[in-house]
Amino acid sequence: MRLRFKPNAIPEMKGNDKIFFYPRDMKDKWCEVFNNENPIHLEIGAGKGDFIVEMAKRNPGINFIALEMNTNAFVIASRKIEEEKLENVIGLVDYGEELTETFGENEIDHIYINFSTPWPKTKHHKRRLSHPRFLERYKIIMKDGGIVEQKTDDRGFFDDSLKYYEDFGMEILYKNYDLLEEESIVTEYEKKWRDRNKPIYYAKAKFR
Repeated sequence: MRLRFKPNAIPEMKGNDKIFFYPRDMKDKWCEVFNNENPIHLEIGAGKGDFIVEMAKRNPGINFIALEMNTNAFVIASRKIEEEKLENVIGLVDYGEELTETFGENEIDHIYINFSTPWPKTKHHKRRLSHPRFLERYKIIMKDGGIVEQKTDDRGFFDDSLKYYEDFGMEILYKNYDLLEEESIVTEYEKKWRDRNKPIYYAKAKFR
C-alpha cells in the first residue's frame, strides 16, 4: 500500500542528528561518525526501520546504517531510531545507485537487501538491488569477503538473484525457499506475507 505523503517528513528528519541527507562529505569517515572501529552493516531500502533497529538492539558491537530514499516511510524509521536512543544505528536519505559516492573502498562489512522491488520486466532488471550493476558497487565499498543477505517474497526475483551472485563469482553460503519465522526478524511487510502463508525466500552470499 502506498504511504500517504507526509509534508513534514523532511523537516522532521533534518532535526534528528542521527539522520544524514546525501552525506558525500562523510565518505571514508563513517567510523568517525560512530566514534569506533566496529564493523559496519548497511541495509539498502530500510523502509520503516523495523529490521535495522531490531538488529542494532541485538548487536551492540556492530554499527548499522539504514539507507532509504522514500522519506514518507523513512520518517517512521527516524522516529524509531530516536526513540530507542541507540548509539550504533544511523539513517541516510540517499540513492542506492550512488553508494560509491557515499562510502569509500572497504568501509562496509555486510549488506542487507530486504524485500526490495523485484522489477519483473526484463527492461527494468538493471534496477534490481541484486543485479550485477549493483554488485559491482557493493564490491567496491565492501571489505574482502563481504556478505550480502537478501530476503524477498518473489520467487522469480529470488531465482534470478541467485544466478546474479553465482555469475558474479560470489559464493552462496546459504539459501532457503521457505524461511522460518524464528529464523527472521519479521518486519511489518514480511508479516503481511506470512499471514497469507506465502513463503519467504532467503539467500546469503559472499564476495570471494
